[in-house]
This record gives sequence, C-alpha cells and structure tokens, in this order.
Amino acid sequence: MKINDLSHKIVELPGGGEVLVLDTGSTIGPEPQAMLAALHSRSPGGIRSHLSVLAEKGSDRFMSTFYVGYGHKSVGDNATTSVFIEGVSMLVAKAIQDFPLYNGQEVSTRYVDFSAQRFVDPVGTPESNQLLERLRKFYLEGLEIMLPALRERFPRKPEEEEKIYEKAIKARAFDTMRAFLPAGASTNLAWVGPLRQFADRLPVLRHHPLAEVRAVAEAMEQALLKALPNSFSDKRYVESEQYQELCGRLYTYYDEPNPSEFALVRDDVRRDQLAAYRDALAQRPNNKTELPYPIRECGVAEFRFLLDFGSFRDIQRHRALTIRMPLLTANHGFEPWYFDELPETLKEKAQLLLDTYVRDVAALQVSPEIAQYYLPMGFRTAIRLTGDLRALVYLVELRATRFVHPTLRKRAQQMAKVLSEKFGTDGLVLHLDTDPDRFDVKRGTHDITRTD
Repeated sequence: MKINDLSHKIVELPGGGEVLVLDTGSTIGPEPQAMLAALHSRSPGGIRSHLSVLAEKGSDRFMSTFYVGYGHKSVGDNATTSVFIEGVSMLVAKAIQDFPLYNGQEVSTRYVDFSAQRFVDPVGTPESNQLLERLRKFYLEGLEIMLPALRERFPRKPEEEEKIYEKAIKARAFDTMRAFLPAGASTNLAWVGPLRQFADRLPVLRHHPLAEVRAVAEAMEQALLKALPNSFSDKRYVESEQYQELCGRLYTYYDEPNPSEFALVRDDVRRDQLAAYRDALAQRPNNKTELPYPIRECGVAEFRFLLDFGSFRDIQRHRALTIRMPLLTANHGFEPWYFDELPETLKEKAQLLLDTYVRDVAALQVSPEIAQYYLPMGFRTAIRLTGDLRALVYLVELRATRFVHPTLRKRAQQMAKVLSEKFGTDGLVLHLDTDPDRFDVKRGTHDITRTD
C-alpha cells in the first residue's frame, strides 16, 4: 500500500481546519509518524502537505538529523513503539518499571500458575539451584493443599457460576503461595511508549547493579537499533556513562536498618494553598473521579512502612508517586498474613522451610543485590513513598478495596485514615470500600483471557 492510498479519518472544524487521525497502515511506522508531527509544529502548511513530503523524501534523514543528531528530544515523543521482554526475573521487571513514564503490563502471580516458570539463578551452582527448587517444591505442594482447603473454607453459593468460582479460588491460592516464589522467578512484560522514553531510560538500565538488567538493556538497545535505526544510536559519552554508573551504584536500591511498621514521616502540604481547593476536595463524586491536576502544587506527603515484596509489585504501578525501589532482604521478617492463610500442617512446614532457607541463602556468600534472586517474595521490604494529594487519594481509594491483596489493602487503609485525619478539616472526602476482607467470587472475573 502506498502512502497516498491510506484512509485517514478526517473531521472538518467549524472555523475551517480539520482533525485528522492518521491511518498508518503498514506504511507509516513510528519514525515517519514522529517526522510528521515535528513538521506539523514548524509549518502552517497542514498535515496533507507533510504527507506529500514524506512520500517524496522519506523520514530517514529527518530522524537521524533532528532527533538523534541535533538532540531535539521532543521529536521522539511523537511516535511510540512496543517492546516485549520474556523470560526475565521479577527483579528485571521491577527495574524496568521503576520509571514514572513506564506504560505496560507484566504477568500476574494472581492468575498464572508459576510452577513451571524458570527461576533465574545468577550464581549457577548446584547449591543455588537446589535452593530455588526447594521453593518450587513447596509452592507446588502448597497449591495442592490450598485449593481443596479454600473450597472447604469458602463453599460455592448456589448463585455463583462454577467457572468463575474456581478462578476466584485459584486466585486466592495464588495470592497466598506467591509469597514462596523467589524474586528470581521468570516473568514476561511489555513496555509501550514514545521513542524518547526508551532513549532516556536505556542508559540508566545499562548501569544497573544487576548484570541481568544490564544484559536486557543492551539487548533492547540492539533490537531498537535494528527496528528503528534512524532514531537510536549506540554512541557513548564517557562522562555521561560514568555519571549513570555512579547513580546506579548509589541510588538504585533503598533500605532502612530499623524501618517503621507504618508512619507518616513528612507532611509538606501547604494549607494556605490547599484552601483554594476546598470545593474540589469536598464535592468530588463517588465514581472514581480524580482530584484536579493543579492541586499538586500544594505539596507532598511521605509515608514509610513495611510491605511484602509481592504486594510492592502492585503498589509500584502507581507511577504518579515516587516509590523508592526496595532492596529485598530477610531482615524485616516474613509477612504474617501468609502464614495465617495456610492450613496448620502447611504452616508448620513453611516456618521450618524459611528457618533453614534463609541460613542457606546466607551461605551462598553473595552480595545483597544477588541474594534477592533466592529470597521468597513474602519477605517484607522497607517502603518509602512520596506523593501529592491527587496521587495519594487515587492510591488509597483504589487499593483499599476488598479485591486488592489484603497486605496492600491494610496499608492503603492506614494511609487513608491518616489522610482523612490530616486533611478532613481542609475539605477532603475519601470514597472507600468499607466492606470487610472476605472471599469475593468477583475476583474470578478480573482475569484477561482469550475469547476463541
């Protein structure tokens, strides 16, 4: 198909202009799209004239000159690409997603059985492999015991569809047994975004403390160079590389020796500015409507608390907040909720497993960063979370529902209580799910499945 044959969708404007939604077909890829948008910002001739230029001259020289050569970064915001990354550890997924502009999806431990997934083993010795397989064995054994135990604990009601009920039961079992999966369990993720975001993020990932992350970053860069050769460059600047290495070493991971169980440690919200938003705080409807963006100018609040790594994977999705990447260790204990969910015989085995397992991980004598691969995701991490009221209100209302993992719901409810106490007199009204924690078969409808 030729460019002139594409069927763009056009709506005429009353004052004489038009709105055109580009039909890329199989002809106009990300680089030409970026060129068209850039030309549109510099010429009043209109999109049709730019399409003619594209058809005549192509986009290669334009992108290599203006986006890469001259460093006009905004050009890279005008086109997107999709990268699919498979067979990497949870730690790689978290590193890629530790970016406020990340858009994408990752495999869910709630709806996918991880028993057959590869466990990434950077040490690569018989002893390290044996550790990971001990966790796999317990995960499998636990699922076999948990499924019938949950059916007995939460019998299906006559009005509940059996297929949906079974999905909900499995989700509950996976919710519990994910605690015993190592952070080195492999997963898949997708990253969709503007070209500029990939170009900005890859240099950071190239200097991550984990060799696996660095290797994935190099592979992504090579693939993007092949797919979009005029939009990416493998040129290196020594000073920039040294700076990224320094920042990667100093700031990638966060931990505290004696973290708070839960605390608001900083409230920098200016009440004099917040007064102008009283109507927005008080009159917001109970239908998931968010506070207005300008309210962010009033300042931020910071919470610190303990949260298991499995639930950190959920809270990290709130990229409007600044959440430091926690270092996964055994120092802050195992989340008690997971033990409480286990039948008594399985609970005893779990406690015995973890007692010996942590000692055996320490015996590997590896760095704390590498030890993360072998630690189960039920261990608690130190969370440091900072955000404005708009982002915090969205978080607590979304994560305080009964459909959220209980360990995260508890923290969301605690944050909601603090926000209500602190800002209720300023007009803040929170719309929260007040139903108690319970098994809800609707969780079985939240999966995404093929329809064929």
